[in-house]
Formats: sequence, C-alpha cells, structure tokens
Amino acid sequence: MEHVRALNLVSENPRTDEVLSIIEPSLADLGYELVRVHFGGGARPVLQIMIDRIDGADITIDDCTLASRTISALLDVADPIPEAYELEVGSPGIDRPLTREKDFDSFAGFEAKVELKQARDGQRRFRGRLLGLDNGMVRLETSDTGDDDTVELPVGDVARAKLVLTDELIEAAQRGRTNEG
Repeated sequence: MEHVRALNLVSENPRTDEVLSIIEPSLADLGYELVRVHFGGGARPVLQIMIDRIDGADITIDDCTLASRTISALLDVADPIPEAYELEVGSPGIDRPLTREKDFDSFAGFEAKVELKQARDGQRRFRGRLLGLDNGMVRLETSDTGDDDTVELPVGDVARAKLVLTDELIEAAQRGRTNEG
C-alpha cells in the first residue's frame, strides 16, 4: 500500500482514506487489492469500491459478492460514513482508471488519458500510447507517427489517469492479454 498512498489516486480525500484503511487489510487477506475508493452522488450517495484480484485473474460476480459482504460488515462496525449511502463493489472494467504506480507498466502499449493536478507548459490533459513508468515519470507517446513525441509526466503530479476504450484494448481484454503479472 506504500505505492498506493504515495500516488494517492486510489482514494480521494480523508473520508475515503479512512474507508481504505478499514477495508484494505481484509480485502488483501481475501486475495483482492483496491483499485479505487470513490464516494459521491446526490440525494443518495454511493460508495464505489473497485477491486482487482491479486493473482491477476478476472473479477467475477462471486468475487464482488464476497468483497461486498466483507466491506459491508467492516463499515457497519466502524461507521466512517454516518449518512445513508449505497455500496457498489466491482471490477475497474476495460477502460479502467490507472491508480497505482504498477498500472502504468501493466498497461503499457495501450492508449491512455492522463490529467495533471497543475498545467505543465500550459497543458493539463495528455493522451497517447502509454510507455510505462520510468524513474517516477509516466511516459506517453503522444504522436501517431512514433517520431519521438514522448512526454514524461511526474507520477506525483497526476490527478487522474485512465485507459481509453479502443478496439485494441477490447481485443486484448478478450484474449486476456495485458502486461499484468
């Protein structure tokens, strides 16, 4: 969890940090890792938990059910969110958020969108082929030609990042081929 906290994209604020600290150890014991904890909504707030399996296998409905029951029990006892809310537990999906440092390497080769906390050279949003993480820098090829149009963005400056849903990503997901492992 050290890399998760350093990047601080899994959780958004002190409230979701508290939820993360309550549920993460038990989910890890069950073989899951947190991808994202989000709390928001209008009249009926939603606590959204995205999980992956530590072994890299696909998340199933049974996984979501087990994680949801575990999370519900833990949060009922700790009660970090006093108001009524709905709990959603699921997989991050194909066009998943990139929230952990390892995600930038696991999904290298696929198209991604990266948004920075502060503009860099007048630009906050970048889109391109993800080249991985190197010495704390997210590397993106932003040119279709491949002509050395590579940007390097400090991972600590990333506000949010996600994969872009492309035919290539869909085909890779159907084949079960990412760089995870």
